[in-house]
Amino acid sequence: MRTAIIGAGSLGTIIGALMARGGRPVDLIDTNRDHVEALNRDGARIVGEMDVLAPVRAYLPEQMSGQYDLVFLLNKQTTNPQVLPHLIPFLHEESTVCTLQNGIPEPWVAREVGSGRTIGGAVGFGATWIGPGVSRLTTTADAMRRFAFEIGEIDGVLRPRLSVVQDYLSCVGRTERLDDLMGIRWSKLLMNATFSGMSAALGCTFGAVLDDPRALLCVAFIANETVQAAHAAGHRMAPMQGEDFERFAFASPDRIPAILPMIRKIWSQHRQLRASMLQDLEKGRDTEIDFINGTVCKTGRQHELATPFNDRVVDLVTAAQTARTVPVFSDIQQFDDLLHIHQTPALLRLVSQ
Repeated sequence: MRTAIIGAGSLGTIIGALMARGGRPVDLIDTNRDHVEALNRDGARIVGEMDVLAPVRAYLPEQMSGQYDLVFLLNKQTTNPQVLPHLIPFLHEESTVCTLQNGIPEPWVAREVGSGRTIGGAVGFGATWIGPGVSRLTTTADAMRRFAFEIGEIDGVLRPRLSVVQDYLSCVGRTERLDDLMGIRWSKLLMNATFSGMSAALGCTFGAVLDDPRALLCVAFIANETVQAAHAAGHRMAPMQGEDFERFAFASPDRIPAILPMIRKIWSQHRQLRASMLQDLEKGRDTEIDFINGTVCKTGRQHELATPFNDRVVDLVTAAQTARTVPVFSDIQQFDDLLHIHQTPALLRLVSQ
C-alpha cells in the first residue's frame, strides 16, 4: 500500500519514524528542504521521552509522483488552501485521506478531496520540532502508547478501511476506532483549546499552566465553554485519555474544585509540551488559533452562547501573531477581570493556595 504523511513536522516526523520502524513504509512530504534532506540522509530521529532513529523516505511537495492509497494529513489547517488542491492529482478514486489535524477539519477536507475519501482522527500526544530530521516527544512514552489516536468516519459507519488506517497508526500506539467522530473531534478540541490555548496565550509549557492556580481556573472555564458549544451544535463529548469529557461541563463555578483532579491527571502527562501555536509565534508564523479556540467562539456566536475565556485566548494570541511577538506568563493578568466576575469562596481559596 502506497502511503504518505503530508506535513512531516513535529508529529509527522515521529509518526513516520515509528511507522517505518514497524514495517509500514511511508513517504514523508514536507516543504522544508533542509528537513527533507536531513530525513533522507540521516533518518528520522525521536528524542525526549523516546530515543529512536529510523531510515525514512522524504520528499518536497514538487517531488511527489504517482498516486497514494492512504494519506495522513498533519499539515496545519492554515495551509489547507495550498495543500489540498495540490494533493488531489495524487489520489485515486479509492484513496483514503485521514486528517489528523487540529480543530474540526473534516468538512473542509471532504469538500476538497471528496467525502467518500475522507476520514478523521485525534492525536493524543504532543511533540516539538527540534531541527532538520529531529523531533522531541514531549508526552510520556507510556501515555503515547496508551492513548495515541482515536479515528472514525464522518457518518460514524465502521468501514473496513478504518482497520487499515488503524494498522498503520498502531505502530505508534493504541488506536481506537470509534463511531462518533465529531464527539472525538470536540473532545480533542477541548484538549487543544484549554492547554494549547493557554500555553500560546501565556508563552509557557503545559506544566507552567498546571502549576498556576489562576491559569488552571481559566482552563476549567475554557473547557466548560467548549462542552457547552459542542452541546449547542448537537454533539456530546467522546471519552478521551480514559476520561469522560462530559464531566468538564458545570452549571456553577463552585463545581470547579471537583474537576481539577481530572485536569491534573490528564495533562500531567504532557507537562513538557509547548503548544504548536506557541512554537509558531516563536518562529514568527501565523497560528491555528482560529481553528482551535476560534472554533469554540464561532460556534458560540452561532448559538448565542457566551465564550468569554475562549474569546480572550483568541484576542491574546491574535495580538501576538499580528505583532510577531511572543506572550509572557505575566499575561495571565489579562484574565483577572473575567475571573473576578466568578469569584466565590471556593475559587478564592483555590487562587490563594
